[in-house]
Amino acid sequence: MTDANTLHTLRTTSPLVHCITNYVAMQFSANTLLAAGASPAMVHATEEAAEFTPICGALSINIGTLSTPWLDAMRASARAAKAQDLPWVLDPVAHFISAYRRDACAELVALKPAIIKGNASEIMALNGTQSAGRGVDSGDSVKDAKHAARMLANQTGAIVMVTGEVDHVTDGTQCADISGGSHWMPRVTAMGCSLGSLTAAYAAITTPFDAAVSAAAHFAAAGDWAQSRAAGPGSFHAAFLDGLALIGDDQLASWVTRG
Repeated sequence: MTDANTLHTLRTTSPLVHCITNYVAMQFSANTLLAAGASPAMVHATEEAAEFTPICGALSINIGTLSTPWLDAMRASARAAKAQDLPWVLDPVAHFISAYRRDACAELVALKPAIIKGNASEIMALNGTQSAGRGVDSGDSVKDAKHAARMLANQTGAIVMVTGEVDHVTDGTQCADISGGSHWMPRVTAMGCSLGSLTAAYAAITTPFDAAVSAAAHFAAAGDWAQSRAAGPGSFHAAFLDGLALIGDDQLASWVTRG
């Protein structure tokens, strides 16, 4: 959809998003959701995570700072989301760097996320394609990952979202490319993680494919807005949040090319 109605709906309904994300990204992800118009909740204790998930509009799981108690909460919440037919987003951060992380990611993929979001190296490795990833940094281009993304979407039934200079979204058949943003984005931590959370917010109000496209377009528009007002990564950080809140309802579609 990616039109005025999508952003308007996000801002007027303010969906509650359950975020189980990493320590580095918590605050920025919460601020991203608030600025965009959604409502964040950072609930990760195993004792309550699964009980909390069903009252939310969507779930976002990010394995950036993975540990056993957090993985238990992720599994439980993903199962709860699946049982309630709630959309959830998986961000398989650097899943290829250790056997523990690979196995955890495989378990979560088996619990059927609606959307899998990662950089090019993460998506290629998740599909079993050799990649050049270095920790959380991608060593591959989005263009190189498009075939792997399409295959992964067909294998898992999830919408696959590859992030980079030009984001790519596919369901295995249809696709969309989202350009824009800012050269400062890679210099601000938690940008990609926050995009996963915003994608979950959109998934609470529209289809998974349109949610991924809308979230990427919202980020692109806000990044472009902020770049013209920022002197460096510090001022960009603040201006980006302003951009998320202040861009008009009609400013998303222009960043999207559908294929």
